[in-house]
Amino acid sequence: MLENSRLSVVFVARKHNRETGKLRLYARVTVDAKRAEFSLNRELAVSLWDEKRKRGKGFSKYVISLNKYLDQVFTGLHEAHRQLLQEEVDITSAAIKAMFLKEDDRGKSLLDLIAYHNTTMVSVLRPGTMKNYYSTERCIKEFLAEERGVEDIPLKKLNYGFIVDFEQYIRKYKPATRMGCANNGTMKHMERLKKMSRLAVKLEWLEKDPFVNFKLRFEKVERQFLTERELQLIEETTFKVPSTQHIKDLFVFACYTGLSFIDVQELKAGHLVKGIDGNDWLYTKRTKTDEPLKIPLLPKAKEIIDKYKDKPEMLQTNRLLPLYSNPMINRTLKDIAKACGIRKKVTFHVARHTFATAITLSNGVPIETVSKLLGHTKLSTTQIYARVIEKKIGEDMQNLMATMKLKRKVGFNFIS
Repeated sequence: MLENSRLSVVFVARKHNRETGKLRLYARVTVDAKRAEFSLNRELAVSLWDEKRKRGKGFSKYVISLNKYLDQVFTGLHEAHRQLLQEEVDITSAAIKAMFLKEDDRGKSLLDLIAYHNTTMVSVLRPGTMKNYYSTERCIKEFLAEERGVEDIPLKKLNYGFIVDFEQYIRKYKPATRMGCANNGTMKHMERLKKMSRLAVKLEWLEKDPFVNFKLRFEKVERQFLTERELQLIEETTFKVPSTQHIKDLFVFACYTGLSFIDVQELKAGHLVKGIDGNDWLYTKRTKTDEPLKIPLLPKAKEIIDKYKDKPEMLQTNRLLPLYSNPMINRTLKDIAKACGIRKKVTFHVARHTFATAITLSNGVPIETVSKLLGHTKLSTTQIYARVIEKKIGEDMQNLMATMKLKRKVGFNFIS
């Protein structure tokens, strides 16, 4: 029997099948005369077991492999004992067994936590939200491999230092197909990791939240949108290159429906239906949140659908509109904006903001209706656009007051 401080580890062989005469092997851990045993899931012929050495006899491949495994178990149990000593907790045979078998909370790893979260939340969170968690998981795995040189870490090593290092990694993180993360993108990854760490605390896998001293710092971003005049400029401009004209139409269509890029690309002929008012509506779902969308088609949007509905490629694919990649669309929109004399940075998502502001809220559509048309799950999300409108109204009123003041001054001087 081998001893280390208060610990002893010994391998035990017991008969379990009289007919075959085979032995089943167990590991016995003893601390202060209290035992804990577990099966090693290994069998051996009685003739091949050395009871004195507590190892297999002979030099067959199986015995050599078995003895190596027993050595690994022996070392692993003593390593578990060492870790418990470092943590200055009560050491028992059951605790050593649990740590070795990773059956206790101390044996949980960071990837164990992520896997638990994603498995339990997949039926609770929206598909678009889960997609973001999978993205954060991928970033964490790449951070562990590139910066720490490991595949995983014990959950207890998820500390403030790890959090700060991961934040800096994300800020310079550049996947092959994308640009690096801006501040708010970085904070979103940190926010998701924070939510998972709080779950670990609730599960009692962590004693305290490592994010307690870390502050998420989101920057306020102004929602870029086109004015009615700017949208009119784009509508009235014709382009000779077919792809450019198609992309212009896609953008204008999104300005009058509020659909995101992916939702426009997913539109099929079956999504076009007659609504409760007898007019043409789009019945679809937001890909990001799986939220149902019921959008009455404004005349301009219906005009664009009618323009393409009889095109051979549309009929063959059952699509409503042409298909282009998001990078190509955004590159082309940059050229379109320049051709129209628009100095704003125009991307496809600007169309969604334009629908919310210039098309609906600015024209008196109630915010609750706009929220439903956009497929927002929270009214507070839509209120961001309302604040943009309020700011614009404030600026217009300031200009009006300045004009009125100037007129009064001119009139007063004229009377004098």
